[in-house]
Amino acid sequence: MTKFILRLLINAIALYLAVLIVPGINLLSDMLSLVWLALIFGLVNALVRPLLKFLTCALIILTLGLFTLVINTFLFWLTSIIGQSFGIALVISDPVWWNAFLGGLIVSIVSVVMTMILRDELKGK
Repeated sequence: MTKFILRLLINAIALYLAVLIVPGINLLSDMLSLVWLALIFGLVNALVRPLLKFLTCALIILTLGLFTLVINTFLFWLTSIIGQSFGIALVISDPVWWNAFLGGLIVSIVSVVMTMILRDELKGK
């Protein structure tokens, strides 16, 4: 249970930093909605990401892994769309692809750094 809560907090912090850093991404809801958005993001990553990686395996190998940035962009955009359907207004303004790319990149970097910092806690000693 602690691993789940830590992952949820890591996603929430990463999404919050993406909202702060990228001017084209706005959170029009309250701060509590970030936790719900992090839950949606975690579910999208757990359910859709493996399927996309499997289907685009050849492109990932051909581009030496750079196509995963396109997958991250799509998953960040999909999280925004699903969140908006639940009333959590994470708005990605024009140019949507570029802002979603930067948001996905920031979320990925923050998640990797925080996972490395909290590695022992996530392993569950």
